[in-house]
Amino acid sequence: MKGLILAAGLGTRLRPLTHTGAKQLIPVANKPVLEYAIEDLVEAGVREIGIVVGYTPERIQSVTEAVGDGSRWGVKVTYIEQDAPQGIAHAIYCGKEFVNDEPFVAYLGDNLLKGGIARFTEQFTAGQLDAGILLTKVDDPRPYGVAEFDEKGSIVDIHEKPKEPPSNMVVIGVYYLSAAVFDIIERLKPSDRGEYEITHALRELVKSGGFQVGSAQVEGWWDDTGSAEAVLRANHLVMADMQAYCKGTVEEGSRIVGNVAIDEGTIINAGSFIRGPV
Repeated sequence: MKGLILAAGLGTRLRPLTHTGAKQLIPVANKPVLEYAIEDLVEAGVREIGIVVGYTPERIQSVTEAVGDGSRWGVKVTYIEQDAPQGIAHAIYCGKEFVNDEPFVAYLGDNLLKGGIARFTEQFTAGQLDAGILLTKVDDPRPYGVAEFDEKGSIVDIHEKPKEPPSNMVVIGVYYLSAAVFDIIERLKPSDRGEYEITHALRELVKSGGFQVGSAQVEGWWDDTGSAEAVLRANHLVMADMQAYCKGTVEEGSRIVGNVAIDEGTIINAGSFIRGPV
C-alpha cells in the first residue's frame, strides 16, 4: 500500500499566509499540518509516499524543503507536480504512475483526525475493497459530500453539497482506493466550478455495482484546517489531547496551568505564567 498526499491547493481562504507557501505547512501545535498526514501514513505501514505539489515554484519549494526525501520518517518521498488547480480527482490522477496498480491512501494534506488511520486501512485492506470511505458526523452537512445509506447501513450514493442532505454523515479527506479509481477519473467531466470532483468519482464507484466499496466512521474529532478559524480550532483540539511534560527548566516562581509541553533547552523564567488547554 502506498500513500498519496495532496498538497497543491491554493489556500485562498488562508491568505496572506498562503501567498507564497503551501497551506499544508501552516503549523498546528508547532508542527506543520502536512507532517501529521505523513505520520498517520507511516503508522499505517506505508513506506512510499507521493506528495502532489504544484502551481508555483514557491509553493513547490516550500513543501520540498520542509519534507525532504522522507528519511526522517523512514519513508521514501516522491514529488508529483499538478500543473493546474483542476480538483482533487485530478490531483489523485497525477499520482497514477507513482501508484502503479497498488492500493493506496489518498490523504488531503490539510486534514487532521484524532487517532490516525491505521485501524481503518487495516479494515479496508482485509476486505479487499476497491474504495474505503471515511465518514464523520457533523451538525450541518450541506457544505460537504454527504453519504446516503440503505436500510442495511451500506452507502448507496454520495451527494455533493446537497440542499437537503440524506444524512449527517460526510466524507472526509482521506480515501482508501484501488487503481480502479483511475479509470473512473478518466471518464469524469468537470463540475460546474470547472474541477474534477473526488465525490463524483466515489459516487461512480458506489453506484456502478461492479466495485467493492466500504466505509467507516471516524469517532474522534476531524478538522480540514482550510480557514483561519479551522486552524485555531485544530490547535485547540491537538493541544487538548497532548500529554503535559517538562524536559526543560522551570524557574521557581513561575506558574504553568493545563497541558503544556516544555522541551529540552527551554527555560521558563521566574514570574512567567503559561496556560495551556485544560
